[in-house]
Amino acid sequence: MKITKLTTFIVPPRWCFLKIETDEGISGWGEPVLEGRAHTVAAAVDELSDYLIGRDPFLIEDHWTVMYRGGFYRGGGQHMSAIAGIDQALWDIKGRALGVPVHQLLGGKLRDRIRVYSWIGGDRPADTAAMAREVGSRGFTAVKMNGTEEMQFVDSHAKVDAVLARVQAIREAMGQDFGIGVDFHGRVHRPMAKILARELDPFRLMFIEEPVLSEHAEALEEITRHCSTPIALGERLYSRWDFKKILADGHVDIIQPDPSHAGGITETRKIANMAEAYDVALALHCPLGPIALAANLQLDAVCYNAFIQEQSLGIHYNRGNDLLDYITNPEIFAYKDGHVAIPDAPGLGVEINEDYVRARAADGHRWRNPVWRHADGSFAEW
Repeated sequence: MKITKLTTFIVPPRWCFLKIETDEGISGWGEPVLEGRAHTVAAAVDELSDYLIGRDPFLIEDHWTVMYRGGFYRGGGQHMSAIAGIDQALWDIKGRALGVPVHQLLGGKLRDRIRVYSWIGGDRPADTAAMAREVGSRGFTAVKMNGTEEMQFVDSHAKVDAVLARVQAIREAMGQDFGIGVDFHGRVHRPMAKILARELDPFRLMFIEEPVLSEHAEALEEITRHCSTPIALGERLYSRWDFKKILADGHVDIIQPDPSHAGGITETRKIANMAEAYDVALALHCPLGPIALAANLQLDAVCYNAFIQEQSLGIHYNRGNDLLDYITNPEIFAYKDGHVAIPDAPGLGVEINEDYVRARAADGHRWRNPVWRHADGSFAEW
């Protein structure tokens, strides 16, 4: 079998899909995307295709090595996201060719299902208690929300109080055992992060996500002195080398690599295994499309330290199209009792409606994250 063609599709709301074709008529799908940089990643896929066309799609580890190490400059969001989508599609081809799910090729599943959480609130969190009740009525047992809006290096305690009020409303509405993740989204700087972490501690959160940006990871040691809440981060880290110091320093409890950003199934599994050696949990990042979620579930099946899975159904970014629009087997993502079953169909387990993908790709998208500013006119982290 030889790879004959790689085709990318920029599709709403903010995704990029990839189809890899072979000379034996077996195709695989991946999701190579970096939110806000979809066209850049698609261009990187096209560059990598020069090496891949004409080669055996089964040699995934070798192809990954060449795609990463074969360039003098390597790593980072765009490069690793391009590799990620290609890697997913190659695993999909191999599973389909052999008639087995990808997790069977990775050693076989060690769980039948995994807990999922739902996003609530939006970029500027509001009505979170009402939304938590609504998703709870649909069987979800956990939610994640943006904790705060813009926050200056040193800001008012009124903003802290607003965060606490939203979390308290969810806790009172949903009870003590309902899972609540609070995402600081890199919007909070070190001086305020330790205050927020301390003040949120009594609410028994599932985790605090990105209390500071990953480039300020040295601040985590001080932040963890102010709370016992598990600390999560990793969606903006792209390889095992990015995670190496984070894990060695020992201040993170949950890592959140994204298999559409962090080199695909091949690399993300290695990152997960590194974390397991440090007794750190895994909660894969996935506010993306159906191919990405399917790839995540294949990893959840084989990673012992996976405990919950992000998914994007109904997320505030999905305007115009949502998770199930592009597939012909939506039952694959049927959530029950706050969990989703691990897919057992061949490959990634998801069947793409290619006609619909092509139709929506004709419209495409140019999604960009908003640019926020503080009251004084200076740039604010989104």
